[in-house]
Amino acid sequence: MPVYEYRCTSCEEQFELRQKFSDPPATSCPECGGVVEKMISQTAFTLKGGGWYNEGYGAKKEAAAAPCSGAGGGGCAGCPSSSAS
Repeated sequence: MPVYEYRCTSCEEQFELRQKFSDPPATSCPECGGVVEKMISQTAFTLKGGGWYNEGYGAKKEAAAAPCSGAGGGGCAGCPSSSAS
């Protein structure tokens, strides 16, 4: 569950509440009962584990060399024989 930060407009008290996304926002200060406003604060976002970048996208894998079937002067673009003209 995310943690939301609030500030009271009467006593300037700041507090945090752990709430579900579906919960309504807080409306009153726990100290004085005044009106509160939700603050925009920096989040603590952390990626843990290997993840898609380390295991898929960012991993450098060597492609298996395919045999050249360019008999007769043809060849593929990756073959050294095709550039030796």
